[in-house]
Amino acid sequence: MKKLAFGLAALAMTAVSATAQDGLENEKRTAYMNKLEGKRVVYIPMNMNADLTIAWHAYLQRQAEELGYTVDLRDPNWSTEAGARALTAAISEKPDLIVLQNPDVQSYARLIQQAQRQGLKVIQLNMESLTPSDTYVGADWQGIGYAAGEEVAKHCSSPDAPSKKVAITMGVPTAPVDLFQIYGFKQALEDAGGGFEIVSQQAAAYDPSKANSITAAVLQQHSDLCAVFGIWDGMDAGAGAAVKEAGMQDSVYVVTSGGASAASCEKIEDDTYDMYIGYDARMQGAALNVQVSALLQSDKPAGDNPTVYYTPNYRLTKDNLSPSSCWSFEDLEN
Repeated sequence: MKKLAFGLAALAMTAVSATAQDGLENEKRTAYMNKLEGKRVVYIPMNMNADLTIAWHAYLQRQAEELGYTVDLRDPNWSTEAGARALTAAISEKPDLIVLQNPDVQSYARLIQQAQRQGLKVIQLNMESLTPSDTYVGADWQGIGYAAGEEVAKHCSSPDAPSKKVAITMGVPTAPVDLFQIYGFKQALEDAGGGFEIVSQQAAAYDPSKANSITAAVLQQHSDLCAVFGIWDGMDAGAGAAVKEAGMQDSVYVVTSGGASAASCEKIEDDTYDMYIGYDARMQGAALNVQVSALLQSDKPAGDNPTVYYTPNYRLTKDNLSPSSCWSFEDLEN
């Protein structure tokens, strides 16, 4: 019996030695790759001329090439109607997954429900509909608004503040980025003790030139304005420029948020923005890829377990900028 045991142990040692010499296939990785090979993802952003959407696509495409699935880009170019047509077409084509950026909380709601009923998995990216899907991954807009409100309240409550007057520049009033941020922002002002006056709350449709003209008019009407709060840096570059053009950058506090591209850090450096709340497209791209991989592997039916992941945000000023605070398009190519 001892000889048999010894013989079996010797054979096992021989097998281990052979394995150590030749290597060992990771069967879990093989199963993972086989599960993803040939799958198809349709990506429908709001547009493909913003740093955020370009970064998300770069992350999606990089993982797709590594894992053997495909990403089919459909660019509505800011048109909600074109986006609805793209989503309708995608539903009829029955891909394995749809990654979707909503223009507002309602426009795609019925189509998302239709996709889920037909067994199609949907990720909502950075802009939530009122209709849930398999996953939302993106910014915590209410939290960002609250953080912005805290900063504005702190600045405009200081002894040398010109007043407690605040102007708000919105994008599209029915968009989640607006609705949730405005709620968080006003909640923070209230929690700070109130007494703040919203002298303007106007929509600029994500257009920096409109944000510029709106802010310029508000500054003419309220020379003692304390702060301008905007919901997106791509638009708020115009608002910050209006403050500088009026020569009021020393008295008017400009707060915005965005995906922390290099252009944003440049505007912090040159005093276009005083406070910037970043949600970093790099972190969002990485989080998105995790969700894509998980849903493509899962055998659970569409809509079986809706989940939410809010990516972290952080506050940037000229005082705490570092080389890693923002990213460039060259970074996406590496």
